[in-house]
Amino acid sequence: MKLQTLIVDDSAFMRLLLSDVLSSDPGLDVIGTAKDGLEAVKMTKKHRPDVIVMDMEMGEYNGLYAIKHIMEQCPTPIMILSSVGNTNLEPIFDALRLGAVDYMNKPVRGGSKIRTMDQELISRLKGINKARPQIVKNNQQVQNTAPKKKKKSSDRFEILIIGASTGGPSAVEQIIISLQDEIDVPIVICQHMPPNFIDPFVRRINSRTPLNVMLGTPGMEPRKGNVIICPGDANLELKRRGKSGKVQLVASEKTFKEYNNPSINAIMLSAAAVYKDASLGVLLTGMGKDGAKGMKAIGESGGLTVAQDEASSVIFGMPKAAIEAGKVDQVLDIKEIGTYLISVT
Repeated sequence: MKLQTLIVDDSAFMRLLLSDVLSSDPGLDVIGTAKDGLEAVKMTKKHRPDVIVMDMEMGEYNGLYAIKHIMEQCPTPIMILSSVGNTNLEPIFDALRLGAVDYMNKPVRGGSKIRTMDQELISRLKGINKARPQIVKNNQQVQNTAPKKKKKSSDRFEILIIGASTGGPSAVEQIIISLQDEIDVPIVICQHMPPNFIDPFVRRINSRTPLNVMLGTPGMEPRKGNVIICPGDANLELKRRGKSGKVQLVASEKTFKEYNNPSINAIMLSAAAVYKDASLGVLLTGMGKDGAKGMKAIGESGGLTVAQDEASSVIFGMPKAAIEAGKVDQVLDIKEIGTYLISVT
């Protein structure tokens, strides 16, 4: 059965071009187009499309307006396709928090370049078909019901690795904000994300937490109070260096069939090898199977593993693969993960 697709863009030329591109695939059926967010909400309620391709800048009734009202009235997987991400990524992150599932940058020169990315767009639209849009409310982001930690003479865990893909930015943001400053384990995050999205993502998370959020670079040492986010153009590993025994991030030359740049498996497998039973792995929403091998390695080394549950995952692919590998200790709703991490660290 063909995927019923709605196109939303204020440019008549872009609506026509996207209709032509998407209709060329036998698995897609463009059931309509809308010129702004208001029309998009009406058409979504009327036609109930399987997926939506949405521009962001459309005058008064923009993409944020459409996403907010669609998610409130008839939640539908939405792919953002907008040039706004070329200059300002904050609206993209806000759209993801409101429930949009995925995002692609519209080429700077618009229509003439769309055809160069047609297969990626089609593939990703098909990938989000089964997504469950999740809305992250502001009060969910900051709520932390965990009791204040008491001073302990020794802690079990020395590293926390968090992996995420599709649907991950909002999930990662929610967890880090919920941790506040009540966790004293170094955190490394591997989020599948285009390289140009990483720096704004680091700044956004850093502005919302007392923890120190930074971009990971080779030679950096994981330290308590720091959150390191892997770059989007390389695989990183953890290595214990020299006589001092200090652990550092290093660039990895390994490639992984599940995903590369950044690979969740790369950072998790190395964490299991270096920290063994002192490693803690968390795998969040995402397509594919990246992270399953890493979670298994952490579990087999005696570490603790946590996977996001299906109900709160935008796409359950990665957590499901890890669970099926048989080495997941806890399966939790996204709203519970932060509190749980505080309780065990």
